[in-house]
Amino acid sequence: MDYRRFQDTLLVRIDRGEEIIEQVRTVAEKEHVRLASVEALGGVDDFTVGVYDAGKRQYETHRFTGAFEIVSLTGTITEKDGAFYQHLHMSAGNRRCEVFGGHLNRAVVSLTCELVMRILPGAVDRSPDPQTGINLLRFSD
Repeated sequence: MDYRRFQDTLLVRIDRGEEIIEQVRTVAEKEHVRLASVEALGGVDDFTVGVYDAGKRQYETHRFTGAFEIVSLTGTITEKDGAFYQHLHMSAGNRRCEVFGGHLNRAVVSLTCELVMRILPGAVDRSPDPQTGINLLRFSD
C-alpha cells in the first residue's frame, strides 16, 4: 500500500494480496483521520459482505471468491467511543457482470484498489440504536 495526501484528500493504492479494511484503518490512523468519506474501485478475488436482518439484529454474511471488479465501494470513517470506526459497503461484479454487495466485512485485492479518502473537518461519534442494534451517527451540539 502506498498513498499521498493532497490537502484534505488522500489517494491510496492498495496492492495485490492486501486486505482493504486493514489498509483503510492503517492510513486513517497514520493521518489522524477522525471523519471522512471513502470511495474506491479496483479488483478483488476474495470478499465477504453482509446484509443486516433487523428482525434477528444480526448480519447475514456471504463470501465470494474468484475474479471480481469493484463496481462501487463507499462509506464513512467516524468514531465510536472516541476510537476509529469505519462503515463501508461494496458491490463487485463477476465475469458475467452479475453484481453482489452489502456491508463490507473483508476484501482481498487481486489487482489493485484505488481509494479516495476525503477528510472532513471535525468528528462524529456513533452509538448503538436500541431499536435496530446498529451503530448510528450521533451528532453533539
